[in-house]
Amino acid sequence: MTAQLRIPASYIRGGTSKGVFFLLKDLPDFAQQPGPARDRLLLRVIGSPDPYGKHVDGMGGATSSTSKVVIISPSEQPEYDVDYRFGQVSIDQPFVDWSGNCGNLSAAVGSFAITQGLVDRTRIPVDGICTVRIWQSNIRRTIIAQVPIRDGQVQETGDFQLDGVTFPAAEVRLEFYQALDGAGDTGSATEALFPTGQVAEQLDVPGVGRLSATLINSGIPTVFINAADVGCIGTELQAAINHDSAALARFEQIRAHAAVKMGLIKHVDEAATRQHTPKVAFVAPPADYITSSGRQIKAGDIDVLIRALSMGQLHHAMMGTAAVAIGTAAAIPGTLVNLAAGGGQRDAVIFGHPSGTLRVGADLGEQDDGWVVNKVSMSRSARTLMEGWVRVPLE
Repeated sequence: MTAQLRIPASYIRGGTSKGVFFLLKDLPDFAQQPGPARDRLLLRVIGSPDPYGKHVDGMGGATSSTSKVVIISPSEQPEYDVDYRFGQVSIDQPFVDWSGNCGNLSAAVGSFAITQGLVDRTRIPVDGICTVRIWQSNIRRTIIAQVPIRDGQVQETGDFQLDGVTFPAAEVRLEFYQALDGAGDTGSATEALFPTGQVAEQLDVPGVGRLSATLINSGIPTVFINAADVGCIGTELQAAINHDSAALARFEQIRAHAAVKMGLIKHVDEAATRQHTPKVAFVAPPADYITSSGRQIKAGDIDVLIRALSMGQLHHAMMGTAAVAIGTAAAIPGTLVNLAAGGGQRDAVIFGHPSGTLRVGADLGEQDDGWVVNKVSMSRSARTLMEGWVRVPLE
């Protein structure tokens, strides 16, 4: 008989995603450092790799939105409360991708940190907002979470409705910063945002052709293309893309070649082991459409249509990190997102996604060597679904 480890954990929804949250100190000694041993443990927690694509024997939900793990620890830096590490777990392959962040689960990091006693009690009001300073160690970025507090405890219930989430909850405001005190980026401001130095360019993709593209690194590395260039109109729901194997193959080709051009990988063959980044999204001008829940969105309600793929599938709503990229790109004249939204400068954009709409604000500045992102802001919600222990066979 194989013994099972019993590890304290929480199962939490953040934004339109959910994942298993751990405190670093609660992981077994062999998993407290990054590496293959940690990855094997987390794969088993989620139930991957699963050739059936169901995650029946694990905590995963067999989608890119629900095959996620988060590790939290007190920050090693005095200006932060916690260090946050995110793992995107492959569904059918034996690897965990640590190359990016999850903007949706970022909404749950602050409340988890408060609940677990990682935020100084003197900074938590009886009623009001607690500011949690988060260091996202995957991408070396700052996230600020404004967590509502009631009677000294995290308030998770409320009347904030987030498209893509069935029930209302309390609003959590998030601010994503491109860098803090020079951490993370080198080179010009333009190169920090646009790895090729261009806000829009031509991307040659064998079997697909030459495409206009914006390659941006804000929130998460993302490649934006025009919907019309790949035979789409921008109002597609999941089934239209995810049931079309030829379309998925084209998007993966685009993603792989964009990854090479962005310097994330050296050869397109490496894209298979870096599924989480970059994201690929297609954009179109506003149009009327019906959401996945049957609600009608009018063209006048939005600035731009955007659909994005995550882990090889069209996302049911929008990844939080991709929303950061959208907000940044929309604010910079000449990007494909900006042009589809009508051009010009803007400090906020409302975009339509398969589940509804989302508003993202961007505070940008311009200097001699390019655009600088001060912060990108949006509202999400989070709710703890379960607290207890996960059991993992000790193999």
